[in-house]
Amino acid sequence: MMVSTDVDELEIGMYVEIPGSWLSHGFVRKRFVITSERQIERIRQSGFTRVLRRETGESDRTVEGAGTPEEEGAPPAPVVDPELFDLLHDRHLPLARKTGLVHHFCEKIVSAVFERPSPETIDEARRGLHDVVGVILQEEEIMKCLIRITSHDHDTCTHSVNVGFYGIALARAVYRGSDAHDLEELGAAFFLHDLGKVRIDQAILNKPGKLTEEEMEEIRRHPGHGFRLLHDMKQLSEECRIIVLQHHERSDGSGYPRGLREGEIHGYGRICSVADVFDALTSDRPYRKALSPFDALRLMRGEMNHHFQKDIFEKFVLLLA
Repeated sequence: MMVSTDVDELEIGMYVEIPGSWLSHGFVRKRFVITSERQIERIRQSGFTRVLRRETGESDRTVEGAGTPEEEGAPPAPVVDPELFDLLHDRHLPLARKTGLVHHFCEKIVSAVFERPSPETIDEARRGLHDVVGVILQEEEIMKCLIRITSHDHDTCTHSVNVGFYGIALARAVYRGSDAHDLEELGAAFFLHDLGKVRIDQAILNKPGKLTEEEMEEIRRHPGHGFRLLHDMKQLSEECRIIVLQHHERSDGSGYPRGLREGEIHGYGRICSVADVFDALTSDRPYRKALSPFDALRLMRGEMNHHFQKDIFEKFVLLLA
């Protein structure tokens, strides 16, 4: 039996139901077991003061490895919500509304993959991202708006979505006039570039202070984790898996995981690295405040000048002008 409960009384381990439709909150599914204080804070930040909670003593049935429950006999919640999907293709929807929906749509999909990184989830996410990238590419004003409204915090999901938007815009600028590149597939890879972080200890990812060398070594493993995860699940093309593997490589050989140099780095990886660094610099982190876009670009052009391919970086600067 579900009972109404004040949000301030929620605790880790409780099975809850979020009121309202899928579009009214920031969670992948309406019903789940609370596994962290962060989830409780997200419920509070979404404006809810009360939610439904399963009474103590009733059994919870969780999805193996995901930490989120299934209703008895019910399939997993869909990664792509049909209601939101239809709205994305409404040509009469005002630009501001559609831009917000695109951002929300991508956050939902990426959140689903990070919460349930299974072959089925990733495949459904890839197809959903293909479609939303198609909408972005067809409506250039949406792309411009998305670059302007990106929110900057240190949450891995938010960062992944931001890099997805920057990466799509930059890839389009770099490969304009060429039909040799599948931008929908590339877009999916940009959104999922940090997928390997699902195999990194959350305590390390969310540590408020400076990481130890051992912790940094663990962080440096995430591109390889992501590549192997996609390879083993046979998801995305080989070129897109390379984006996941190479987005931290740098032209001067100072990157990771392989310390590649210049021509050894695929062009797709170079594009993602520019988008990734820019969003990291302009995002609030536990150990520093975000830089302004101007200061971030100045730092990238100055101290990081040897990290990026010059013409790709220059096209990125023009996108933000």
